[in-house]
Amino acid sequence: MNIQNTLSVQVKEAVKNIYQVEVESVEFQPTRKDFEGDITLVTFPMLRQVKTNPVQLGEAIGNYLVENNPEIKKFNVVQGFLNIVLDDQYYLNFFGKIKDNPDFGRTPEGENSLMVEYSSPNTNKPLHLGHIRNNLLGYSVSEILKASGKKVYKTQIINDRGIHICKSMLAWQRFGNGETPETSGLKGDKLVGNYYVKFDKAYKEEVSYLVAQGKSEEEAKAEAPILKDAQDMLRKWEAGDQEVVELWKTMNQWVYDGFEETYDKLGVDFDKNYYESNTYLLGKDVVKEGLEKGVFYRKDDGSVWIDLTEEGLDEKIVLRSDGTAVYMTQDIGTAIQRVQDFHINGMVYTVGNEQDYHFKVLFLILKKLGYEWANHLYHLSYGMVDLPTGKMKSREGTVVDADDLIEEMTATAQKISEELGKLDGYSDEEKEELYRIIGLGALKYYILKVDPRKRILFNPEESVDFQGNTGPFIQYTYARIQSILRKAEFDYGEAIFTYELNEKEKQLIKQLQLYPETVQLAAENFSPALIANYTYELVKEFNSFYQNVTILGTEDEKEKRFRVQLSKAVGDVIKSSFALLGIQVPERM
Repeated sequence: MNIQNTLSVQVKEAVKNIYQVEVESVEFQPTRKDFEGDITLVTFPMLRQVKTNPVQLGEAIGNYLVENNPEIKKFNVVQGFLNIVLDDQYYLNFFGKIKDNPDFGRTPEGENSLMVEYSSPNTNKPLHLGHIRNNLLGYSVSEILKASGKKVYKTQIINDRGIHICKSMLAWQRFGNGETPETSGLKGDKLVGNYYVKFDKAYKEEVSYLVAQGKSEEEAKAEAPILKDAQDMLRKWEAGDQEVVELWKTMNQWVYDGFEETYDKLGVDFDKNYYESNTYLLGKDVVKEGLEKGVFYRKDDGSVWIDLTEEGLDEKIVLRSDGTAVYMTQDIGTAIQRVQDFHINGMVYTVGNEQDYHFKVLFLILKKLGYEWANHLYHLSYGMVDLPTGKMKSREGTVVDADDLIEEMTATAQKISEELGKLDGYSDEEKEELYRIIGLGALKYYILKVDPRKRILFNPEESVDFQGNTGPFIQYTYARIQSILRKAEFDYGEAIFTYELNEKEKQLIKQLQLYPETVQLAAENFSPALIANYTYELVKEFNSFYQNVTILGTEDEKEKRFRVQLSKAVGDVIKSSFALLGIQVPERM
């Protein structure tokens, strides 16, 4: 039980014993910097039930707490605020429990299981900067949910069918001359992406030609021969044409191999891949069941719909008049399939905010179909990522490629590290690894420290800064702590039970205390930003401690041992919290 819960019980006891009144709730807040105290009780809400003035109420409760709780040293009352000063022993007892616990802040896995979907790319182009935000968010949320006590399965649904895939395939047939990743030296996803761009170029040329021949732009776009050929290829794929299916398998495999390389560089993984080519027929049976239950209705043309106007939405089609599925049908079926596959209690969908409406409808339909787990579905909606140069467009080949960005981040980390000149004694291999850890740490932290719902303007140079709220600044502090531990050539592990804390030590322990509740809060809100910004506050607190107290140079052996222990505990929490963000920490910098 934490101190707030303990004090809540004791405050209620105090009011009952002194005033014969049972209060329903007790409100605490951190003590303001200009007053002495560690935690503050707000007495005003209790005055609705206790007939006295706020100062007298504060004094009476304060005296009761001091008499009945040895961890409370003293108190002061300012108007209606009871500022409680905790004894050093309280902090020492807490610190003694966590100092050698590598799992501090994490809850053991419980019964509740969730699936987190992220990435889910199309197989007609490489991953880009937008995918990076998606992957980093999905992976980090998965790790945070695990740390909060959930069993988590990570998944993606790969969009490996449809007209966009056929566009790349057709362009490769027309312009490829048998080119492969091996003959071109290109990653498979980049090679296929090039043909998607080539299709778009050829399509625009045909549209321009048709417009020049007197067609309207709308007619030209619909009648361009290359588009008609792509549509014909899609029909052949759906009919199982052997030649088309073989080409589809070959080119998709090139892309999967390319994706795997990028995922490996990013440090993300999946427990299961779902493929749209396997799931696009799912859900049609569910629609039939929903028709029988009266959840859906059929229009005169044979199409099937759901009316959500009473819920403030609109009518939504779930089956076309020719009996073919729409995306919504497929998503309904895939959700049900996943629950059957993994026996999960809920799902988190990491998808950009342009799909907000789609997921509102999907979740509502699944609830109306009577699935209990549909009450535990969450759309992790996130804003787009912009660059100083503006928006990205896949068809025009102006996207920021994920691999290129990772390389750029590593190069930027190298440039800044060399300017700072702190790498004496490193081998070339050690330097390369360090640049990679710093560059990726900068990229991940810069993206994850922002609330997922907000749009980001990503500036690579700004992110690789060794000062301020950045990944490298926090990594550097971790490396500094490891340097202290290496220099501490004595046994500092023995617990200390009696010790007079100074204010900097106490503030640092207070910040460590917040870690478990921050993990739970981040899990409840599906927000890595809460972990990132907690870690920054912890690092700021440590640097203030480092600059204001002597650690290894103090003559007092107990003081020296305690301060090294405290430094180690901070390093452990930095490493733990950064792991939740998918960020590595270097032992030296």
